[in-house]
Amino acid sequence: MSKKHIDECLRENLEAYFRDLRGTEPGGLYDMMLRAMEKPLLDVVMQHAGHNQSRAAEWLGMNRNTLRKKLLEHGLVASDKS
Repeated sequence: MSKKHIDECLRENLEAYFRDLRGTEPGGLYDMMLRAMEKPLLDVVMQHAGHNQSRAAEWLGMNRNTLRKKLLEHGLVASDKS
C-alpha cells in the first residue's frame, strides 16, 4: 500500500463526510480528524511492532514517552497505577 492510496482513502471519506452534512458547516474538523485517525494508527502499529513500545515509537517517529501517553489516552494500554 502506498502513501497515495492512504491519501485517496482519506479524501474519499472526507468527501463522503461533507456530502452527509448536506450543507451544514462542520466545526472542529481538524481535531476530529486527528482523533479519528490516531487511535487506529497507534493500534495497528503496536500490533505490527509486537506491542513493543520502543519499536513502535521509532516507527512512528516519536518519543516513547509520548507514545505511552497517547496509548493511555486512547485506552490501548493499561495504566501502571492501581
